[in-house]
Amino acid sequence: MSQWQQIQKLERPHLELVHDLYSDDCLPMEVREYLAYWIEEQKWSQAAQSDPSQACCLFHTMLALLDDQLGRLVLGEENNSNMVHKHNLRCSKLNLQAKYQDQPEQLASIIDSLLRKEKAILSAALATSQTRVEPPPDASLVSSQQHNIEGRLMELQRTIQGLKCSTDQLEDLQDIFDFRFRTQKILESTASAAAPAPRRHQELQVMLNNMDCCRKELLAQIQEMLGRSATLRELLLAELAVWQDRQRQACLGATCDTSLAELEKWFTGSAEVLFQLLQLLKTLEELRQKVSYEPDPLIVELPQLEERLQEQIFCLLKSAFVVEVQPHMPLPNHRPLVLKTSNKFSVRARLLVKLLDRNHPMEVQIEIDRNAANLGGFRRFNILSSTTKTMVMDRPQVAGLICDFKYNMLKEQKSCGSGKGKGGKGLNEGLLPVTEELHIITFTLDYCYQDFKCQLQTSTLPVVIISNINQMSSAWASILWFLMVNPNSMNQLFFNSPPAATWDQLSAVLSWQFQAATERGLNMDQLKMLREKLCGPNATLQSTITWAQFAKDMTAGFSFWTWIDGVLLLVKEHLLQLWKNELIMGFVSRKRERHLLKRKKAGTFLLRFSESIPNGGITCTWVNYDDEGSPKFQSVEPYTKDELKVIPLPDIIRDYQLLAKEVNPENPLQYLYPDIPRDEAFRPYYSERREADLMEQRLYLNRRLIRVSSRQSEEVQAPELNGLHHANNELLHNDMMEGLEHGLGGLLFDRQDPFLPPPGEDPQLPQVPAGLFVPPDVFPELYVDERDFH
Repeated sequence: MSQWQQIQKLERPHLELVHDLYSDDCLPMEVREYLAYWIEEQKWSQAAQSDPSQACCLFHTMLALLDDQLGRLVLGEENNSNMVHKHNLRCSKLNLQAKYQDQPEQLASIIDSLLRKEKAILSAALATSQTRVEPPPDASLVSSQQHNIEGRLMELQRTIQGLKCSTDQLEDLQDIFDFRFRTQKILESTASAAAPAPRRHQELQVMLNNMDCCRKELLAQIQEMLGRSATLRELLLAELAVWQDRQRQACLGATCDTSLAELEKWFTGSAEVLFQLLQLLKTLEELRQKVSYEPDPLIVELPQLEERLQEQIFCLLKSAFVVEVQPHMPLPNHRPLVLKTSNKFSVRARLLVKLLDRNHPMEVQIEIDRNAANLGGFRRFNILSSTTKTMVMDRPQVAGLICDFKYNMLKEQKSCGSGKGKGGKGLNEGLLPVTEELHIITFTLDYCYQDFKCQLQTSTLPVVIISNINQMSSAWASILWFLMVNPNSMNQLFFNSPPAATWDQLSAVLSWQFQAATERGLNMDQLKMLREKLCGPNATLQSTITWAQFAKDMTAGFSFWTWIDGVLLLVKEHLLQLWKNELIMGFVSRKRERHLLKRKKAGTFLLRFSESIPNGGITCTWVNYDDEGSPKFQSVEPYTKDELKVIPLPDIIRDYQLLAKEVNPENPLQYLYPDIPRDEAFRPYYSERREADLMEQRLYLNRRLIRVSSRQSEEVQAPELNGLHHANNELLHNDMMEGLEHGLGGLLFDRQDPFLPPPGEDPQLPQVPAGLFVPPDVFPELYVDERDFH
């Protein structure tokens, strides 16, 4: 960390002392800020006391660095804050030039004094902080890898400034040598210069030797710098790989930081250094063309260095061209990488090297399946609307050098022989199902900056293209499996032989699905139940699951993924708040369910997802005790999305009735597991109920749909399924209850009522569903008085 960075972290009392240091404007604080690292690396004391030429060189180097900084600010001149910074920095540069042009050693002395006083303030601040024993600021926020990258980048920035200074000194030395050499040539053409020629030749030889040493030393420093820049690039590639992993996880539903701001800063800083070095090599080539000799190290080494440098620049740019936002349709569900033909989709590419030559607009072309020749049997697609766009810098609300493709659509290419009535698959259809075909969208960028030109490419993660929304679930299963187990994002033939996944991998992905859709992931107990369902009771984290087990095994009539996705949709559309607030236990086996309830008080119930309904169902199971105190478990027939559209689950739980012969209807659901009173748990989610007004004249009675289960008290229990009795639930109009309150009477039809003949045997008995209340005015011949009903 530089001295200036440490100063910026000081507390207010010490910062005031720093402001006092720069109050007389001997050195503008803007200059200290922008050239912090370079200023701290120079030997100002030596330049001020014993080397006026060095002070002059440092002064002119400072002016040149300020010019470079002003040039960089030009890129953001449309930003008002950059315009102000640029104005202040230009004024500071002009003031320094006017004030110290004739006495640069005075500036060197001032800077040396300021640095010493800054160190004293830092020492005092450190002594104060040690008495309070506070942790260093931001110590836990930045990783050691990030510190390493930033340190290396700062070192390269300091090195390039030193190389610029050395190049300027070499140029001055060469100009002096060139002038004296030409003068000597002129003098030798006259007779009077013949005598002292050997002494002048000796002086020129000494100067040439010094110049040769400077060139060799400069070239050696450049070689070393290229080695360090290559190391920095490897570190950046490692960080980029980490970001790409985070992006893959975010596509799967994980909550990850996919910001590119930090990477962009590092890639841009590294590229700036390399482009400055490229300009420096061009300067050295110009010096070689002016003055050369045998053996000149520039003749041999410059081409090699330039080739190596251009290769590094290209590799850096190639890595910096990324897909920031993967292809996605504007749908509310978090399922990128699944596209539907004739539906709009968006995708965004970004160049992390934020260096733009405004005189050379950079065009980006988009295409799909660039290497289609290797995809025999795959469908072919065209991208509709514009396939070429220009990269732009810092759009509103979108930072960076980006190219946004929005409102694009895909259209399948039709081949002759395909289509209906041709007997089998069309020519575009291969052995893989359409939901296992992987397609890749590629971006091509023609890059140009400071006369350096190259072509860059980047590709999206594979996408699955569907033609019917019913294929969405299967397509998303393919994306999940690919991103979970495949390290090679370009393998479009992955599903020819998909590898297996471990439960450790799959469990995280399943939890992310619920986290992304409902803001609540799966806990360890829920994941354990799913693991045992899929892999057996002895499964471990390293147990393997095949693609067929996950998405194609139809032993139960539907696949594991179909069931999971059906539950997910049910929760998202009908049970979201109950799930988020952990009122639904969800994934729990019947055996575990019985274990949890058997020691709870009568009427304790829990909510779990049915394992027998492919599109998602939820049931409640409660415990009661017989006369001998043995627990009896009952489970209501699962509710599906069709029923939950009519009655929300909280209302079902509130109004649920269990009917038995000669027993008043009762609600057996009293306590949500473990012991929360039913109304306390579900009251916030009940629908608002309107109380009846007996004085109000109305054409219709209020009605409310509720759930009931009908069972005779003496009837033989149905066969147990894992210790659970299933009660049949039916829709019951609340007209019955309200009708009885008003003395209207009515009839409740029950298929299990022994006093009614079997359906169809009595022609006067209407065919109505069990549990449906029929008002008395509908079938007067079946009228039952209120007293008879009781």
